[in-house]
Amino acid sequence: MIVACLQFSPELGKVQENIRKADQILQRTAIPANIDWIILPELAFTGYDFHSLEEIKPFLEPTTSGISTHWAIQVAAHYKCHVTVGYPEITTTDPPVQYNSTVTVSPQGTILANYHKAFLYYTDETWSAEGPTGFFSGPLGALGQVTLGICMDINPYKFTAPWTDYEFANAAIENDTSIVCVSMAWLCHLSPEELMTDPHIMDLATVSYWVERFHPLVGRSNSGPVYVILANRCGMEKAVCYAGSSTVLKIENGVVSMYETLGKSEEKCLVVDLNERPKFQVRSAGA
Repeated sequence: MIVACLQFSPELGKVQENIRKADQILQRTAIPANIDWIILPELAFTGYDFHSLEEIKPFLEPTTSGISTHWAIQVAAHYKCHVTVGYPEITTTDPPVQYNSTVTVSPQGTILANYHKAFLYYTDETWSAEGPTGFFSGPLGALGQVTLGICMDINPYKFTAPWTDYEFANAAIENDTSIVCVSMAWLCHLSPEELMTDPHIMDLATVSYWVERFHPLVGRSNSGPVYVILANRCGMEKAVCYAGSSTVLKIENGVVSMYETLGKSEEKCLVVDLNERPKFQVRSAGA
């Protein structure tokens, strides 16, 4: 399976400009003819740092029928692959409900999953409801059994649940998932100056944290490989800095290996063939 994480820096509320930027990155990337899946960040085209329902309201998209979904269908058809993109959803129910969501479409343009973020970050809580059905684990077209998440989902619930509950990682285990995919708008503690220093280098603290949140998968032995795709955004919004560092991991028999990672401020499409050998060993169960 060949996957691609499209990491870029969307500007808050500039939907058309952000779509053009994503298109330009794809156009200058050598996307393989047999690509299986393109994954974009959380709230990819609207930006993330909205602090109220009133602020995000002009950018809410009807369930699987807004501009983000239409873009995903067009890109899926062009590259003949699956596409996942994050968007701010508003339902057509009465009353309507808002969710932080991802939509996944097939190469034929079929909606395969519309996932609602289950664990909300503080910023989400100002406008979004929690996903009512928990994490998504299930068949995702030709991709097979997949667990989907959005950013905060990999953290302890509301940062109050015990660290060792590992809710998201354990959901992947319970559902016998071989592929985990998380769309992100993950913040970092770096200053703007630090973000732009060596922009092609990953934020090691962030990537190390992500690996730790999948500890239950590392602890398993005599099991098949699990591939973890972490598709983050980069850049800044208001005073918020994002970590970039999109990463693809393989976890098998207590060993975490890394195929590749992007830099903390790179706007680039990371293309990884999961059939190839990962480049680096990150840690083992005893480490």
